[in-house]
Amino acid sequence: MSVTGRRVAGRALRAFNDRHPWSHNDHFHPWIVSRLPRRRRAALDVGCGQGGLAAVLSPHFDEVVGVDADPQMRRDAARRCADLANVTIVDLSLEHLGTGRAPDGRPAPPRAFDLVTMVAVLHHLDAADALTQVRRLLAPGGRLLVVGLAPPATVRDHAWDLASAVTNPVIGLIRHPRPSTAGPPVDPFPVAEPTMPFDELRALVETMLPGARMRRRLGFRHTIEWQVPG
Repeated sequence: MSVTGRRVAGRALRAFNDRHPWSHNDHFHPWIVSRLPRRRRAALDVGCGQGGLAAVLSPHFDEVVGVDADPQMRRDAARRCADLANVTIVDLSLEHLGTGRAPDGRPAPPRAFDLVTMVAVLHHLDAADALTQVRRLLAPGGRLLVVGLAPPATVRDHAWDLASAVTNPVIGLIRHPRPSTAGPPVDPFPVAEPTMPFDELRALVETMLPGARMRRRLGFRHTIEWQVPG
């Protein structure tokens, strides 16, 4: 196909996706729920956004804590979860969550969590530091579930991106069969382009989280699953 042909095809694909939009991140909520740990006292959603996943986790845990660096996201999440008594949205960093106290002396949420989730968040953070904090925050037997993004760097990466581009409209048609008339969706979340390729991140994960499972997924995503021994 010529360069012009690829551009035309790309515009047509984007127009179709705009008519049948779907959330690539929410799409993985069932994947997370299907992999919850056996003990479910407390869960932590890092980068909770507008609180969608915190609300999904609420029926499964005694306590759910959502943290987000963006004030508007925290406000949106607090409104979303206002009727859920076991969900708390806080303005705390990962290191403060582990101390039992906030910087101003207020009590912080639980020292140890049975589940930590990160959906489209890890690429916003220093990956090595974030994984170090997660290891400290998880209780024995606790589980980390990550849905992430990585830039394509290898032939295999590009092949998965191509497969995602081809299946994207099919999933959109299934999940949103009626064409939207609202125009291109506006992403309310802070956006950062991922910079660490899949293979580089996998090497880091294998070093820091022995036994972790990391897989490429459709929807331009990958997943990481790890459980603390014990």
